[in-house]
Amino acid sequence: MSSRSTDRGPEPGQTDRGPEPGLTGFGRYAGPATLILSSLADGAKHGYALTKDIESFSGVRLPPGTLYEALARLQTQGLIEPVESHDRRRPYQLTAVGAQALRAHLDTQRQIAAFKGGQRFHVVVQHPAVFNLNVVNPQVD
Repeated sequence: MSSRSTDRGPEPGQTDRGPEPGLTGFGRYAGPATLILSSLADGAKHGYALTKDIESFSGVRLPPGTLYEALARLQTQGLIEPVESHDRRRPYQLTAVGAQALRAHLDTQRQIAAFKGGQRFHVVVQHPAVFNLNVVNPQVD
């Protein structure tokens, strides 16, 4: 009888080498995930409240299918968790692992934006997920 490992891999928010940096592995859902985590950084919200908040700070309207698929992935990864509710709404809140992943992801995005194309950019943060980029003339050494 062969022995097979029952190890299912690392815990949510972890890799084999430790905490998962940002939102790696989310692929096309990294954008919606960033918006959702940023909205939840201000407090727990249910689906409709998330949609309205995201639209207000980013100008992006997440379709319900995209929103709920991203919520399911975020919950599976341990980045968000449901909050008890006494009505049919299902609010979610950011976990500590989710806050750490959001911070790491936004830091990475800021670094990329700061040096993209050899130009320096000045990053202005208005909301955790929305930042304006102002081109600054690169210095020639």
